[in-house]
Amino acid sequence: MDAKAFAALLTRWAQVMEDNKEELIRLDGLCGDSDLGLTMSAGFAAAAAEANASEEPDIGKLSYLAGKAMASAVPSTMGTLMASGLMNAGKALRGRRELDARGQADFFQSFYDGVRARGKAEPGDKTFLDGLKPALESMEKALAQEQHLSPTAQDAARAAQQGYEATRGMLAKHGRMAIRGEASREYLDPGAAVAALLVGAWANQVTGG
Repeated sequence: MDAKAFAALLTRWAQVMEDNKEELIRLDGLCGDSDLGLTMSAGFAAAAAEANASEEPDIGKLSYLAGKAMASAVPSTMGTLMASGLMNAGKALRGRRELDARGQADFFQSFYDGVRARGKAEPGDKTFLDGLKPALESMEKALAQEQHLSPTAQDAARAAQQGYEATRGMLAKHGRMAIRGEASREYLDPGAAVAALLVGAWANQVTGG
């Protein structure tokens, strides 16, 4: 993946958030303020526009610029978390013009770390992290086995979807859902849904879907 392909990935993410806007609004409306679909659609659109307008060949710098654009466009809680993920990935990957399978896994890990640090959440708290963490574990397993990138991405997408589905039954510890206490266990987490969409769209790009 070079800078052009990274910008194309951001465009995919913007499109998948637009395509799933109503479902994210529905999920968020069950336990939040119903703005998640709008926030993710507008936020990733801003990130993609910034990346595609830039001629920056450094993927780290490009990710940081995209994150800054998202932060300005959607200064909400989830918008800030996703922007923090992109900006932290930008710092971690600064100087990289190409990302192989290891590099793409590093991108998702540093994105995860940025969200985790900003949100002060942990896996199991029923958040975005619970969708992305299983994908990261799947990627690491595949890399250790020297698996090709396409099946690695497909496995990671399935793991992210399973992680999202596993949030039903978890006790929410952050955000508006946490106010519901034990009743929060019956809901799927909208943030984890976003993680599954991100990994799924990446897998589609890798496999040419």
